[in-house]
Amino acid sequence: MPTHDDHAHDTYERLISLLDSSSVAYELIDHEPEGGTEAVCALRGHPASEAAKCIVLRVKVDRRTTRNVLAVVPGDRRVDLDAVRTLYAARYAGFSDAATAERLARSVPGTVLPFSFDADLEVVADPDVVSRPRLYFNAARLDRSLVISGADYARLAEPRVERIASPAAV
Repeated sequence: MPTHDDHAHDTYERLISLLDSSSVAYELIDHEPEGGTEAVCALRGHPASEAAKCIVLRVKVDRRTTRNVLAVVPGDRRVDLDAVRTLYAARYAGFSDAATAERLARSVPGTVLPFSFDADLEVVADPDVVSRPRLYFNAARLDRSLVISGADYARLAEPRVERIASPAAV
């Protein structure tokens, strides 16, 4: 049976081959193992606003329909659950349980990519993510990150782009 490390390795390899096959400019950064947004931003040396924070959500549209959504917001902001609920005209939007999030994202918390390699996981990214000249995120590993332009990210991941981040704290 594959372990979490195997899944993470497969997800990492899949990401790199996607980037290489699409001839997108990207940069890899090796660092101490870290999954917390603030801490990993400090290790990588950039403001949290340039990080992609990726959270798997459970959206109950009605009694029979539940959708899994990968919300991608700037690292210094939170996912606005009300905005996500409204977007899907849903009864409920909340955080997915860890096991489901790991299965759908194919990586452990703290290493979730802003990409989906699972048909059951839809990607919704805030416009402030795709507009970044440089976008940083953990590359399905705690010890390696990736930098790509927001525009290239949008072209490759093809997220639904909607305002889903809470306003930045003043």
